[in-house]
Amino acid sequence: MNHDQIRHLRSLRLLLSQDKSPLGFLLAAGCPLSVRITGASLLPDMAGLTKIINDAHATDTPTTPYKRLIEELKKADRDTSNLEDILTYIRSMKEVSTGGGTVRGFTESELNNLETEICNTIADAVTKDLPDGDNSYRRLARWVSSIDRVVPVEIFTTNYDLLLEQALEEQNVPFFDGFSGSRYPFFDIHSVEENELPNYWARVWKLHGSVNWKTMSGRVYRVSKGIAGSPELIYPSKLKYDQSRKMPFLAMSDRLTSFLLKPHAVLFVCGYSFGDEHINDTIINALKVNQSANVVALMYGKMKKDASGTLVAPEAVKRALERPNLSIWHDEEAVIGAQRREWSKFIDEKNEFVNFNFKKVDDRVSFGDSASFTSFLSELIGDHPDADKK
Repeated sequence: MNHDQIRHLRSLRLLLSQDKSPLGFLLAAGCPLSVRITGASLLPDMAGLTKIINDAHATDTPTTPYKRLIEELKKADRDTSNLEDILTYIRSMKEVSTGGGTVRGFTESELNNLETEICNTIADAVTKDLPDGDNSYRRLARWVSSIDRVVPVEIFTTNYDLLLEQALEEQNVPFFDGFSGSRYPFFDIHSVEENELPNYWARVWKLHGSVNWKTMSGRVYRVSKGIAGSPELIYPSKLKYDQSRKMPFLAMSDRLTSFLLKPHAVLFVCGYSFGDEHINDTIINALKVNQSANVVALMYGKMKKDASGTLVAPEAVKRALERPNLSIWHDEEAVIGAQRREWSKFIDEKNEFVNFNFKKVDDRVSFGDSASFTSFLSELIGDHPDADKK
């Protein structure tokens, strides 16, 4: 027996067309890859960021701190091609070296410099504007602005870039991101907790920080374009599970929990491979408590990586098989209601979706690319922008 794709598309259309239930989105690292310029992604993924760092040190001598770091990673059997592993290693050594100590031949100063350089490189690489023309971020922003909502839309993101903020501002969508003020907006925990802003304001929660967050006088501020943020407020390392307990990261994580605990809340997940332990636990724990909530994860590509059956995102499959209210949709298979099955072929006998320009893979609708999913959102509101429309 297959999962009936037409039936689930009907349900998806119904969910996204109403204004009274809590609707949210979790946008992760895969989403910026859908924005392309002359065939290339606007922003690099984690592998691309790692290559930028490695290329910058390609001609270093073996005695420089970065080259020594790579050798230490190899000795510890760590992945030198993964920037998360590299930063995790640096930050774990920093914890031991605090106070002027030396760890594996690295001084506290050297470790600080390495971390700062890597984080600054990340910030430089992702500090870009949306190009002219239609794209997934602008389509999402237009969808958010299309309906006067009884319950505000909440958008969670693990990304540090400002593409989402740019798209919302271009569409005149007011939003609250936890900061208050004008010259140097400051993080305001009371406003976050009370959350009494108008319902037509979207909520934007940056779970892993942002390139425009800056530490000043012991507080976190949001700074204007052209002012550098603080490297320590970028968290791509696996130590972020512990570090995220600090403000404002704890408050952002709490917002995700609070959203999923609302009756009949639906969270759409895009560009996320379920590789973050903290976010996984937050989602699963909330779904256990609130069984009226649902999470629909739109996964990129096929569930099986190759003919041997290797899974692209094994943690996602594992979690969905354990939680009936967590669904994952791949191109050829899905786990829905804790049942893993192939999708049925897309056969629109009643022409219900005749005007929808779906991306199809093997005669099945594919939503794993956020460009495809946001095109669906555009069709729901009858939005057909010109190619050069912002």
